[in-house]
Parts: sequence; structure tokens; C-alpha cells
Amino acid sequence: MSASITRLATLADGGRISAALVQAELQRLRARWRPASTRPPALPAVDLALLLPPERLDGLDLFDRLQLQAVIAVCRQCKTLSEAGRRLFQHSRGQKSVVNDADRLRKYLGKWGLRWEARVSSCTNTCT
Repeated sequence: MSASITRLATLADGGRISAALVQAELQRLRARWRPASTRPPALPAVDLALLLPPERLDGLDLFDRLQLQAVIAVCRQCKTLSEAGRRLFQHSRGQKSVVNDADRLRKYLGKWGLRWEARVSSCTNTCT
């Protein structure tokens, strides 16, 4: 409670805690307090050094590194490219006029020189 009050006081404009700030804090707390069973499962770690050449790996932004690790972790849990695509694009697929999750995933992996056929396993990007 003390941390929430401190956070609200710090974020308050002009020293007044608004109803909007309180609602935002409540949402934050509810999200953090939900039971572990409703949280998304943690993904296993992926060592990108085993998949990408050093010069490519060194040029990755933190954002790209984290995103690629998460995508590869999901791919390793799925049996098919289509299954992985459906899992990765479950919400955005409804916004597409043509839904082809497998093709979207194949293109994303190709951007990094990776191929599904290699099952994005612990090998270099030269796997076929």
C-alpha cells in the first residue's frame, strides 16, 4: 500500500492524485496480483549465439534480441510452422484480410537467416 501511495504521489500533477491515476494503479496491482495459473507461461531461454553469426548478433538491439528469443522459444514448443504462427499471431490475425500465419512466421525467421526446417534448433543459420 505504501509503495502505491508513493507511486501515486510521484506521478500526480500539481500534487493532486486524480481518479485516473488511482484507476491506473488499481489495474497495475490487479495485473500483478492475479493467480499464477492465469499468467502466461514463462518461455525457456534461447541462446542466440548458437543461431546467429557473431557479427549479426552484435548488431541486434535489445528489443530485437528479446523478440527473436521469444519467437524461437515458441517455435521450439510447436510441432508445425502453422501451429507456431497461430500462437504467435493469435490476436493480430483477425486484422488481416488474408490470414497466413505460417507465411508471416517464415518471413520473420528469414529476416534473421533462420528457417523453420531447421526447427530453429541449436545450430547456425546455415542449417537447411
